[in-house]
Amino acid sequence: MSVVSPSGRPHALVDVHFKGVFFLTQSLLPLINDGGRIVNLSTGLTRVSAPGWSANAAAKGAVEVLTVYMAKELGARGIAVNCVAPGAIETDFFGGAVRDTPEYNQFFAGMTALGRVGVPDDVGPMIASLLSEENRWVNAQRIEVSGGQGI
Repeated sequence: MSVVSPSGRPHALVDVHFKGVFFLTQSLLPLINDGGRIVNLSTGLTRVSAPGWSANAAAKGAVEVLTVYMAKELGARGIAVNCVAPGAIETDFFGGAVRDTPEYNQFFAGMTALGRVGVPDDVGPMIASLLSEENRWVNAQRIEVSGGQGI
């Protein structure tokens, strides 16, 4: 089992992707209006595995559990908390590897039902919809936005 993150620093991934979410949210809670929304970000890698990504997936799995607990704890204030889990997206993450490395892009594209990796505009509308009043009843959910990755 590989417990090394792509950066070679699994503690840094935990610090940013879990502890960052936890402590930032804790700090901002006094500023969040009752009836507000929180959208955390996870990854499709909590449901499908790829060698070398265990630290990232574990940190994001913790965010998914945290999301459920936050939804329960903040429910009295009417704050909905959800988690969006993108699949492979062409971004700067990991040095732009999915975007700039054809082998990575093809590998992840082959894992999706739609036959391609995502772009940021595939994820943004889902996040925006969870922040809208129209989705006020959606709470404590992990919503995968991956083009059908791993099915």
